[in-house]
Amino acid sequence: MATTIEPTPLPELTTDDLSRYSRHLILPEVGMEGQRQLKAARVLCVGTGGLGSPLAFYLTAAGIGTLGLVDFDVVDVSNLQRQIIHSTKDIGRKKLDSAEEKLTALNPAINIVKHDTMLTSANALEIIKDYDIVADGTDNFPTRYLVNDACVLLGKPNVYGSIFRFEGQASVFATEQGPCYRCLYPEPPPPGLVPSCAEGGVLGILPGLVGVIQATEVIKLILGKGASLVGRLLLVDALNMRFRELKLRKNPECPVCGLNPTVTALIDYQHFCGIVPETPEDKTLKNGIPQITVKELKRRIDAGEDVQLIDVREPYEYQIAQIGGKLIPQNDVPQRLADIDRSREVIVHCRSGARSQKIAEFLKQAGYPKVANLAGGILAWSDEIDPKVQKY
Repeated sequence: MATTIEPTPLPELTTDDLSRYSRHLILPEVGMEGQRQLKAARVLCVGTGGLGSPLAFYLTAAGIGTLGLVDFDVVDVSNLQRQIIHSTKDIGRKKLDSAEEKLTALNPAINIVKHDTMLTSANALEIIKDYDIVADGTDNFPTRYLVNDACVLLGKPNVYGSIFRFEGQASVFATEQGPCYRCLYPEPPPPGLVPSCAEGGVLGILPGLVGVIQATEVIKLILGKGASLVGRLLLVDALNMRFRELKLRKNPECPVCGLNPTVTALIDYQHFCGIVPETPEDKTLKNGIPQITVKELKRRIDAGEDVQLIDVREPYEYQIAQIGGKLIPQNDVPQRLADIDRSREVIVHCRSGARSQKIAEFLKQAGYPKVANLAGGILAWSDEIDPKVQKY
């Protein structure tokens, strides 16, 4: 059953509206009444990146009256492969400002509300309460759980989407009759287990597919038409162009939306997801592994010290950027220990320092006496040592 949003009073359509939305008006499922509902609706898009770009574009084109945008980031050149709301001239500009410019150019009548902030436990309820529906375009687990819990507490539908490499997911959570995100994922994965898109990559077109699905669900919720994704998880396999569906059930034991909820206020979601703030000690030692800065590594290389540098990235990454060392992809390390000299100090590196930290811990457990991780990896080297090393 679809969730109906019935804002009152409904605004009248202008002469421009009648022309602009004529293809909607001749649809019996939309018509004049439905277009007025769209015009009265208030939708919050969390994020103006890969998912938020098509979301915001199509909601704006459809005639949503008020569109809230939450973002605090700036446009980077690596965003442009998928974040189609931004362009080359916007590099270095706030994403909110870039998005507002494109959306108002598309539909000058739309009311854009910019929330130039990170969504946190301190501000989420205050921001979300003024909207009818929330569309979650975030890319990290703490914010997904935060959005979910805030939507459940406020009784707002949460139109969810996520992407990774060639695969995506979409659903509608936090409605009265359906499950929430915690019903599907009661616990977050251990930190670092699931790579981000920055680490694992993403097909640039995929967020377009999933974001358009999210926009479709938002519009159906507003109109109260069709069969929504409440109680269903849509799985998108772009590489093989297959769509599958899983049935979801509301968990009566869910700590947020269950019969006896134990989470009745927003919590510390960084802590919930196992992400602890970095301490001064973390900069030199993490899980027993020394953290070497790129400047220290450069100094040691220039001094001619015996440095055994192991690059645990994938071969296709090595083709993009290198800072030296022996390439042994992380999954090959257990079978190639003979290629790593136990008598010499080992410094492991990758793109950002996350995968190399795991391999450094593995090598230490395997009996290597002197193992260190290059903090920041290729990205830090490009920022602090040699900007000609390509960031990706």
